[in-house]
Amino acid sequence: MKKILSGATLALALGAMPAFAADEVKLQLKWVTQAQFGGYYVAKDKGFYDEEGLDVTILPGGPDVAPPQVIAGGGADVVVEWMPAALAAREKGLPLVNIAQPFKRSGMMLTCWADVGIETPEDFAGHTLGVWFSGNEFPFLSWMNTLGVATDGGETGVTVLKQGFNVDPLLQRQADCISTMTYNEYGQVLDAGVTAEELVTFKYEDQGVATLEDGLYVLEKNLDDPAFVDRMVRFVRASMKGWKYAEEHPEEAADIVLENDASGAQTEAHQVRMMGEIAKLTAGSNGALDEGDYERTVQTLLSGGSDPVITKAPEGAWTHAVTAAALK
Repeated sequence: MKKILSGATLALALGAMPAFAADEVKLQLKWVTQAQFGGYYVAKDKGFYDEEGLDVTILPGGPDVAPPQVIAGGGADVVVEWMPAALAAREKGLPLVNIAQPFKRSGMMLTCWADVGIETPEDFAGHTLGVWFSGNEFPFLSWMNTLGVATDGGETGVTVLKQGFNVDPLLQRQADCISTMTYNEYGQVLDAGVTAEELVTFKYEDQGVATLEDGLYVLEKNLDDPAFVDRMVRFVRASMKGWKYAEEHPEEAADIVLENDASGAQTEAHQVRMMGEIAKLTAGSNGALDEGDYERTVQTLLSGGSDPVITKAPEGAWTHAVTAAALK
């Protein structure tokens, strides 16, 4: 009887003990819920964050959301951002630091009508090109400076059309070329009834002017806190597990993204296609920033002539401390 009572008492005692609370992490995305961020949604859905003792909140972005502003205001612990925008923000006084780089390659390109006489980048002069702003213009401006093409119009320069986050300027012939991502807007052009033969595309990656996209950034001061670094180590480890799962199971990953799309704006066909293209960009990355890719990005941004994106090579803009611990 004593043994039975002792066992019952122990069970009651264990049941009364509070469970350890998971460490909270707020992740701010660069854009709306879509397969571009599939790895994070997969990590949450599959319990990879739970396994690391993390309670991760994924905050969708949008046209009015600037990740650097969100993290500066304390609204997120870590943000997804493109490196040009992050380095520009750092030079202006917001000390963002890259702690991981899930995207190995760039998906950015210019998509042009084939009938406007543009066959090579040297043919851009005299044409109207749609360009995204809010930080996404930096790679384009660096590319034009590399080509020696002015962006203020004229026969020897290009006319820049401030492009919304849609493909209307191309479809309505307001621009001869527009900014597109391999995984998103290019598909939207095709979905509108345009054939691939009617288009000419110029991938930044192929032109040697690609800059790093979709990295994970935190505020530099937080890296002095061992507890914060530990949270980021676990977060990156689980996130990369999510990304590798998404690469291997793109259709399932797309379904998980759709389940998290509160707007209901995404379609299954588009997300499956997007996830397949995203997998090409994350393939080969274990999360650690490649120093060669970083240097290429910096040199591209510095090659801005009289108006470079950044004016000097950054210092302390990235660290391997998080990924080195996460990959052990």
